[in-house]
Amino acid sequence: MPRKWPGPSYEVRATFKAPLEFVYRWCTDYTPQDARLEGEKYTRRILRRTPREVIYEDLEETKQGWFWSRHDVRLLPPNRWHSDSVGSHRAYALDYRLTELPGNRTQLILKARRRPYGVGGKNPPKSEWEHSVAKSWKTFGRFLERDYQKVRS
Repeated sequence: MPRKWPGPSYEVRATFKAPLEFVYRWCTDYTPQDARLEGEKYTRRILRRTPREVIYEDLEETKQGWFWSRHDVRLLPPNRWHSDSVGSHRAYALDYRLTELPGNRTQLILKARRRPYGVGGKNPPKSEWEHSVAKSWKTFGRFLERDYQKVRS
């Protein structure tokens, strides 16, 4: 039987001015309010949360119709997590790894694979996807660092 085409691979990096333990907790604390951090309008439902797993769904109404996705996240403390995501347009496999850096900083490396799924739709070019995701993590980083400063005060 032929192997499925794995789809293109992507890599995004982000650095945060906060210790690894804080970054891990912040990044894996999925909540219905997460859309606000991105300035997005999707609705998030947390379906299950355990110390090693988070399953959630996002739903958004767009000009092209509904966009739905389900995310099965495996938490691998203290510095990794993996998400298998499937939705109305794409399927993703995402691996997140945190590394301590000097100066109480933490680096995130996100490696992803994706492929069309469901009703599909054209995938954006690799450079556009990586730029968009890097921009999102830069935004997340501002909120993360703000929250870390609040905890330190």
